[in-house]
Amino acid sequence: MTEQPERWTQATVYPDMWADPGEDPRNNESSADGELATLLDFLANYRITLRMKCEGLDPGQLARRSVPPSTMSLLGLIRHLAEVERDWQNWITDGEPLPRLYGAKDADFDGAVAEQSVVDAAYADLAREQAATDAELARHADLGKRVGRERIAVRELMVHRIEEYARHCGHADLLRECVDGRVGQ
Repeated sequence: MTEQPERWTQATVYPDMWADPGEDPRNNESSADGELATLLDFLANYRITLRMKCEGLDPGQLARRSVPPSTMSLLGLIRHLAEVERDWQNWITDGEPLPRLYGAKDADFDGAVAEQSVVDAAYADLAREQAATDAELARHADLGKRVGRERIAVRELMVHRIEEYARHCGHADLLRECVDGRVGQ
């Protein structure tokens, strides 16, 4: 039987939070104005949350799998979201689809091994693919515009992106708690 880590938080103001309000990079003093700005703000905060859940962990901890038969790990989530960002680029364009980053289905999780080079590459892949998707979507300020071969509305794509990150941040909460016991939203 594996030893369970003690539950803990770094927060001192609100014990159910990940960080104290003054140290939380997701806190901003004003809310975004307008629909697009609001969507981008939510997306940015979920992206930050994912990175926060991974901070301070070594490659072995990042690659630690959840519960069998799942192959999910924090590192796998980073790789998966890089793959998903690339796929969203394919939704936006009319051209030939970009190839998968990691190959076969589930290779994003299966290839999430405890090596620093894999961790570094995953973070670089995620940053690059996020920037590419962001740049492509920035060309479409009209949220009602339909883009790509599937004619998906930009608004629908933005909401789907937020939903994908939010869902995986929930997974990251549980994965991090299993790794070292740290809790908080």
